[in-house]
Parts: sequence; C-alpha cells; structure tokens
Amino acid sequence: MTKVNIAKIGYACAYTPLVLLAAGGYTPYRILPMSDCPDQAGQLLHDNLCPHVKRILDRAISKDLPDLEGIVLMNSCDAMRRLADAWAHVRPDDKIIFLDLPATADDAAIAYFTGELSRLNDALSEWCGHTITQRHIAASIALYNKLPPLFSRFSERLRRGQLKGGSARMQTLYNAAMSLPFDNSLETLEQILAEPQSKDPQLDSIPVFLFGNVLADPEALRLFESCGARIIEDDLCTGSRLFTSIEFDENRDVLPQISRNLLNRPPCARTFDPAQPLKMAEDILGRARASGARGVIGQTIKFCDPYLDRLPAVRETLRQAGIPLLLLEGDCSLGTIEQQRTRIEAFIEMLD
Repeated sequence: MTKVNIAKIGYACAYTPLVLLAAGGYTPYRILPMSDCPDQAGQLLHDNLCPHVKRILDRAISKDLPDLEGIVLMNSCDAMRRLADAWAHVRPDDKIIFLDLPATADDAAIAYFTGELSRLNDALSEWCGHTITQRHIAASIALYNKLPPLFSRFSERLRRGQLKGGSARMQTLYNAAMSLPFDNSLETLEQILAEPQSKDPQLDSIPVFLFGNVLADPEALRLFESCGARIIEDDLCTGSRLFTSIEFDENRDVLPQISRNLLNRPPCARTFDPAQPLKMAEDILGRARASGARGVIGQTIKFCDPYLDRLPAVRETLRQAGIPLLLLEGDCSLGTIEQQRTRIEAFIEMLD
C-alpha cells in the first residue's frame, strides 16, 4: 500500500476541513475517545463536562497519541473551547489553531467561515513551509471526493444486509478513513468492495436507524446487534457526516466553496437554520423512513447541551410520525452502553 502524507494533524470534529490539511501534505488524524487511559482530565476540566472532550484530553495527558505536527480544533461548543485551553496547558509545544464555526449556513456565516479557512490555510502554509495554493486544494478535494461514493456503496450493502461484519465493520472502515491518508483509504475501500458480497447473519434482525454525536467503538455496534437490532444507517459525527462530497468549480475561489459545503452538511445539534427550526428532527425522520428502519435509537453523550436542547423536537417529530424512539446517554465507553442492554433488548422486542 502506498504511504503518503506521513506527518499528522490532529482533529476532533466532523466539520474540520480535512481537504486543507491534506493539501498541506498532512494526514488528518481523528483523535477518537477510544483508549484505556486513566481518567485524568478532571484535574483540568469540570466533572460535568462532555466525556468526548475529557477522553481526548486523557489521551493527550497519557501520551496515547502518534506524533502530531499540530492540531486543529473547532469552536463548535463550550466543551471544545475548554479542550483548546487544556490542550495548550498539557501539550504546550504543540502547534494549535482554533477555528470559529458558525451555527448557521447563511451567506454571512459562509463569508465569515471562509475567513477562518483562510486563516487556517495561512497557518498550515507556515507549518509545512510552502504556500498552499488553489491548485493544491483542488487536487486534495478531487482525491477526497472519491471517498464518499465508496462509502455510499458500503451503506447500500449495509442496508441490504450484504456487508460482511455489518455495522461494526462499517464503523471500522469509518475509523480507518478518519486517520489514514486519502490515498490509503481509497485503496483499502476499493479492495474491500471487490470482495464477494455475503449475507449478514443479522439480516433477520430488526432494522434500526442510529443517530447521535460520537459513537466510534465498533464493539458498541456489535452490542446493539447482540440485542437483536440491525443498524442499517447512521447519522453520527463519527460516521456518515464526515464523508460528504465537496462540490466545487476550479475556476472560482475554492475556500468559499469549501465553507459553503461544510456548513451545509447534514446538521448536527449545534447547527441551526432559523428558517427551519425542526430541520435536524425532520432530517432524522426522513432518513429513518428512507432506510426502512422500524425504529430509531439516539445515542448521545452526557452533558451535551446542544443535543439536550434538540432531543425534545426529535422525540415529538418521530412520535407524530409513529416511529418508536429509544434515547440512550453515555460517556463514550462501551460499559455505559452495556449497562443499558436491558432497555435496548426491550425496545427491540417492542419493534418485533
């Protein structure tokens, strides 16, 4: 397998402009909250703070990370702001850039975020020692845009029950693509797609749509399946939200186009369209119906204020549509989901 883009830039949000990192010759490396590191983040952060952020900081404190050229963090919520502060304290020698992320996608927000992308591009150019030009960025986008169609094919196999390993394998593929060079990811995905399709042993289980913020551990998906669920599609920031094609015209300034594409991705709870206040709930309903799911599971992180704010609308929208919903809350560990096994099993039995 070809090895390129050895130097890594860490990131922790699905809105991170990966194509700019790659255009600078770097490998975007998603810092996932998966490790056996001891809980040490409480030395710097409040106990009632996002477990996603705290587990990432635990990895930094425990030096459970590869060598990083720097880290790009998004100002997506208060917890991420606290992470940026704590990161500078724990790893003071790291290069770090903190980008403001608008909560809307109107023209003013797109223009503002374009300025933030320009600031990032300047910083990356300084870090890598050469100016990152429109040509570099266009080449990066062209390569990145080969990934979403491949993941769409995997998603289709998953819905049809023809992906060996089911949703756990799908998550394994997502995790690898979040942290490997685009070239390597492309090669791996194409090789796996060439494998003979096989019937998923979970094919007779109950089809379920899964949404939430961070759920990166493939074992968590296996746990759902052991309870009788078959996860046929997801709306997660560690899943389908990260790999969406970027539409662009090489004859126009590329940064505003990246800004518009990123801000118009399927919304997570921290984004908001004043003209469509129920957009997130309606998107979940639409995708659940289109996938053929008989129920919806929402897996969110404790103390996540954006999701706590949006979940009532999701609950009511699904209730009016007659689609059963199970809401779970965890701390990014497999143990917290295991503790809710009885609730998951009861929910699946109700759908049967």
